[in-house]
Amino acid sequence: MVQRAFDNDKYLQMQSSHIRDRIAQFGGKLYLEFGGKLYDDNHASRVLPGFRPDSKLRMLLHLKEQVEMVIAINTADIEKNKIRGDLGITYDLDVIRLINIFRDFGLYVSSVVLTRYHDNTAAKAFQARLEGMGIRVYHHYAIEGYPSNTAYVVSDDGFGRNDYVETSRELVVVTAPGPGSGKLATCLSQLYHEHKRGITAGYAKFETFPIWNLPLNHPVNLAYEAATADLNDVNMIDPFHLEAYGKTTVNYNRDVEAFPVLVAIFEKILGQCPYKSPTDMGVNMVGNCIVDDDAACFASRQEIIRRYYTVLGDQKKGKVADDEVFKLEMLMKKAGVRPEDRRVVAPALARAEQTQAPAAAMELPDGSIITGKTSDLLGASSALLLNALKALAGIPSDLHLIAPAVLDPIQHLKVDHLGNRNPRLHTDETLIALSISAATNPTAECAMEQLDKLRGCEVHSTVLLSGVDVNMFRRLGVNLTCEAKYE
Repeated sequence: MVQRAFDNDKYLQMQSSHIRDRIAQFGGKLYLEFGGKLYDDNHASRVLPGFRPDSKLRMLLHLKEQVEMVIAINTADIEKNKIRGDLGITYDLDVIRLINIFRDFGLYVSSVVLTRYHDNTAAKAFQARLEGMGIRVYHHYAIEGYPSNTAYVVSDDGFGRNDYVETSRELVVVTAPGPGSGKLATCLSQLYHEHKRGITAGYAKFETFPIWNLPLNHPVNLAYEAATADLNDVNMIDPFHLEAYGKTTVNYNRDVEAFPVLVAIFEKILGQCPYKSPTDMGVNMVGNCIVDDDAACFASRQEIIRRYYTVLGDQKKGKVADDEVFKLEMLMKKAGVRPEDRRVVAPALARAEQTQAPAAAMELPDGSIITGKTSDLLGASSALLLNALKALAGIPSDLHLIAPAVLDPIQHLKVDHLGNRNPRLHTDETLIALSISAATNPTAECAMEQLDKLRGCEVHSTVLLSGVDVNMFRRLGVNLTCEAKYE
């Protein structure tokens, strides 16, 4: 059973209060760059059990009357249909999704900024769609020499060429569907335009990881490095903070490297830089709300192992280079973990060895381990799901939940009409069959009611799974890893 490591209620209160203080520091208007995932931060909820995936959004509800949302998206990402990997949707569709989520929560979405704008059909169509939703759209342009050529960047030909985004509230949260969208440039451009208009405004950054007031090699911070191995982010001591205050804090390489340039830009815009270090710019209170450090360490080490298996699988598929694997191996050594420290790995491998076929194992909320094997009717993942639901519902393991009268037509459809060679049911087909059986079978209905209890469970497969099964486990909230081998 996962131990709670994080006090979510304390976080909501402390974080919103700290942001109010930062607004006041700048005379009543703050541009807040929101890094990471604002609505569905599943990484944070995995490494800090007790942190809700939508905690950051709910925190903003404490500031509901003061906040407005501005979403930045890189025009090139619209043009090339860039995909958000965890959701499998394009960045432009994710902007629409975020707008609808924010509105459903009652937050005011004022505008979308198309950054590095250039004239193309996809961007025009996206703008028309946004305007049809009542969203104002602004254009920001690529600036030659950004950010290092500060004299040009902070001029009428640099930031001055960008549209001025009209905002009306004290806290302007600038967020985006993913990295490289231009959040920082949007904030700095707005500071330039506000200053030109005689309006006092400030800038701050909200980035959950790395956590500045945890040790450099704390497992939570190492898990962040594991999560960003593809970006080559490296946690490091903030040298500017150490020099200014004599205190050790943690930041990451990109912010530390960019800080001198930011200082120069702030000085050009405001006459002076309000911050002495990258850490000063942050408003993150997450580290103050960890209530069980041992639980956070355990969860983070498990996340590093999961990331390791993911990278091995991507390497097998030819998606990543060897250096990402080496980085994860190094992080595992730093964290003091091995792949076999993941409890579901050994039972899955043992079941595969016993049956000489692909197998899978799941750790249930009470810590018990359930396995599933490959059969003529079901793939190992499907068998595992049914076995887990039986265990959670207290149903005998030898009792069949799905009648042959339901299974046979599905297999007939797959093989005889849709041309599939493999008659075994995938997880989605298995759950559909179970739901049909539940209409007439109370036992099957009881099993269906256990699905929500799978959220947060751990699963390991002895082979790489199909996209269908991977997506189903993701939708169920299951943490999945796979051996880097094909069936």
